[in-house]
Amino acid sequence: MDTQNIKQRFGIIGNSPLLNRAIDIASQVAPTDMSVLITGESGSGKEVFSHIIHQLSARKHGAFIAVNCGAIPEGTIDSELFGHEKGSFTGAHEARKGYFEVANGGTIFLDEVAELPLGTQARLLRILESGEYLRVGSSKVQKTDVRIIAATNVDVYNRVKNGKFREDLYYRLNTVPLRIPPLHERKEDIYLLFRKFAADFSDKYRSPGLQLEPDAIQILTNYSWPGNVRQLKNIAEQICVLEKDRNVTGQAILNYIPNEAGSNLPMAINSTSKEDFTERDILYKVLFDMKKDMVELKKLVAEIIQHGGNTATVLADNPQYINQLYRDVELPVGQEHAFTIQQPTPNNNNSNNDYFAHDAEEVEESLSLVDKESDLIKKALKKHKGKRKFAAQELGISERTLYRKIKELNL
Repeated sequence: MDTQNIKQRFGIIGNSPLLNRAIDIASQVAPTDMSVLITGESGSGKEVFSHIIHQLSARKHGAFIAVNCGAIPEGTIDSELFGHEKGSFTGAHEARKGYFEVANGGTIFLDEVAELPLGTQARLLRILESGEYLRVGSSKVQKTDVRIIAATNVDVYNRVKNGKFREDLYYRLNTVPLRIPPLHERKEDIYLLFRKFAADFSDKYRSPGLQLEPDAIQILTNYSWPGNVRQLKNIAEQICVLEKDRNVTGQAILNYIPNEAGSNLPMAINSTSKEDFTERDILYKVLFDMKKDMVELKKLVAEIIQHGGNTATVLADNPQYINQLYRDVELPVGQEHAFTIQQPTPNNNNSNNDYFAHDAEEVEESLSLVDKESDLIKKALKKHKGKRKFAAQELGISERTLYRKIKELNL
C-alpha cells in the first residue's frame, strides 16, 4: 500500500517529507514481526502509527491492546501485564489473565515504556527473547506469541545511562526506530490540519464554517505547538464553538494560545528583542550611576578645598562619602585601607592644576582614616543602641562588612 492510500485509510493529514518518511518506515516494517520503538513528542500521533503497523501486518485479525505504562501503579503493573494467580496477593480473589495472554497472536502497544519499573523490564525482556513469562504468584511458565510495539516521548538512552532503563531491553525494543516529527517540524501541514479539524467540528456542532485571515494563518504556522496535533485539535474545537465571527483574525487566534507559551510566538523582524532592551536599560543605569558618582566626587573635592585640604575633617563631617566608597566594593580582609587620601599641605602659591596633581597619592595605610572609620562605626552603633543591622544601613555597608570591621578594629 502506497503512502497516499495509508494516509486516506488512517486519516493522516499532511505532506511533510518527515511525515512521509515515517509512514514509509511503518509500512515497510509492518509485515515483519520485528519490535518497533516509536519516539516523538506528546501529542504527535505515536498511537496512530502503532495502528498502522498492526493493521498492515499478518496479525491484523488478532487482538490489539494499547497499554499506558505510566498510568498503571508500580505495585499492580506486573499483574496487569502478565496476570496473577488466585491468592497471590491481597485482593487477588481469583486468577486473572494478563495483557500478554489476552493479546496472544496479536499486538501489544506499550505507550510510555520508559516508565516501566526495572523488575517489570526484566520480565518484558524475557518475553522478547523467548516468549515466556510467569504469572504473579505462579511458577508455571506461560508462552505467548505477541508482537511488541513500544513508544516513548523521552530520550530512553539517557535513562539507560542514568540506570533507570535496562540497556539490553533498550536494544531489543529498538530493533526498528521510528521517529514521529513534531508539529513545528511540519509547518506546511499545520494549516491543512486546522482546516480538517475545523470542518469536522463545524459539522459536529452544526455551526458555520471558519475562514482564517492571512495573519491568523501566519500565527498558526509560526507557533511552536508544544502540545503538537492534540493541542491544535483542541484549539480548533474551541474556536469553532466560541468564535461568533467566522472570519478568524490573528488577534482572535492569540486569545486561544496559552499565555505561558508567549515565548513560542513568532518575533517580528527588525523589532527590538526583550534581551536587547534589557541590556540598554542596564547601560543607561550604569551611566546614570557614574554621573551621580562624579557629582559626589565634585562635592567632596569642593569640601576639601573649603577646609584647606583637611581630608579627615571633611570625611568626619560627611560620612556619606565613606559610604560611597564602600557601596559597591568589597575589599579582601586586611586590605580595606590599601588606599587613602593623604592630607595635602595647603600652598596658596600653587595653581589649581598643581594642587590636584600633588595633593593625593597612594599609601600603604593611614592611621587617621582608621581612627575616623572606627569613630564612625562607634557613633552608628551608639545611635542605633548596638543594633548592627541598622548601624550597617546607616553606614551604607553590608552587615558582613560591619562585622568584619568590628572584629578587625576590636570594637
